[in-house]
Amino acid sequence: MFQTLRDAFRIKDLRRRIGFTFLMLVIVRLGSLLPTPGVNGSLISSYFENNSNTGLNFFDSITGGSFSSMSVFALNITPYITASIIMQLLTIAFPKLEEMQRDGEAGRKKMTQITRYLTIALALGESIAMAIGFGKSGYLLQYSPLYVILVVASLTAGSAVLMWIGERITEKGIGNGISIVLTINIISRIPADLQQLYTQYMEGRTIPKAVLAGVIIAAIIVALVVFVVILQSAERRIPVQYSNKIQGRRQVGGNSSVIPMKVNTAGVIPVIFAQSLLQTPIMLVQILGKNNVSGVWAKILGAMNQQNWFDTTNWVNSIGAVVYILLIIGFAYFYTEITFNPLEIAENLKRSGGFIPGIRPGKPTSDYLTAILKHVIFIGAIGLSIVAILPIIFNGLLGASVSFGGTSIIIIVGVIIETLKQVESQMMVRNYKGFLND
Repeated sequence: MFQTLRDAFRIKDLRRRIGFTFLMLVIVRLGSLLPTPGVNGSLISSYFENNSNTGLNFFDSITGGSFSSMSVFALNITPYITASIIMQLLTIAFPKLEEMQRDGEAGRKKMTQITRYLTIALALGESIAMAIGFGKSGYLLQYSPLYVILVVASLTAGSAVLMWIGERITEKGIGNGISIVLTINIISRIPADLQQLYTQYMEGRTIPKAVLAGVIIAAIIVALVVFVVILQSAERRIPVQYSNKIQGRRQVGGNSSVIPMKVNTAGVIPVIFAQSLLQTPIMLVQILGKNNVSGVWAKILGAMNQQNWFDTTNWVNSIGAVVYILLIIGFAYFYTEITFNPLEIAENLKRSGGFIPGIRPGKPTSDYLTAILKHVIFIGAIGLSIVAILPIIFNGLLGASVSFGGTSIIIIVGVIIETLKQVESQMMVRNYKGFLND
């Protein structure tokens, strides 16, 4: 990794791209400190301090603390992520969108434009709900139409600006703009989490006990990171052979290749889906000031809150952890099956004269790929579940209240790996151009 970065800084264009990316990320973090006009900052801060062990923690962690401070970037890029996922699902449902997606660069631009409009619509809807909810709870300086409009405009504009920054990083920076913005937000929370761990397990203890606690914490974090790296990099390679063809007097083809099938094909999407599904009802109840829920609904909301899982005084709430794991596995199958089409791959292989050794072209190839895909998805989903649930287990059993969990590690490691691949590919392109120019 460090060698790749050193080599990148030797190339002027890449230095400029890295510098541009760094500048944009500085703007992101500065914007996270800019308070939303019309919001009572002191009341908001005390509210989040009193509700730190709730479903709001998840949203605050992926916004880099912007949500708890209610800055202009409070919504962050979550509307864009949601819009992108919705567009992927709609592509399966509507043939016109699928056709547009396959229509080269022109189709991609149209899809991007639709995603932008949908992002603004989602940001507008979320900001309206938040403004009205906070207004009714007394967290606005004055609950009036003017202040509601001011808050809605600020939050929506903040989300639009972050979307624009992400796209500029993709275009003029080192790529993966939206993912990099999300990652820098998560990384910004790590120092506070480490401070929390130090205060809870090391501060005020004897040197041997403090060192032992530090070693155990570091070992757990390193083990999780290594496991995620393996999970993100692992793939099942299916061999493909191409038949010989005669073109004129030459014989072409006959070469071999592989179909790389990633173990974690869906990435972090299943975890985000599962967490959002469980935490959104809790967040809505709190924002709308409906904290006096009782009876069965109170028990359901308690089980949905991951802060209550693995609590030794109340194991019933840990049922939510089982539901969480099942949701991760279910979403892993669902998302992978809508993004990976074995039938299309089989048809493409057949048209190009390729085949899997021992498998007939066409439907038998599609069935073979589907069978392998199901096994691969299951392994990836179990791996995702382990990474996602282990930090929650430690939080519940040991009482560690940190936002840096399995989801954060998966996002950070995945984005770093993909970004390094982007940098390496850009270096290869420039080296190749230099070779041709020479």
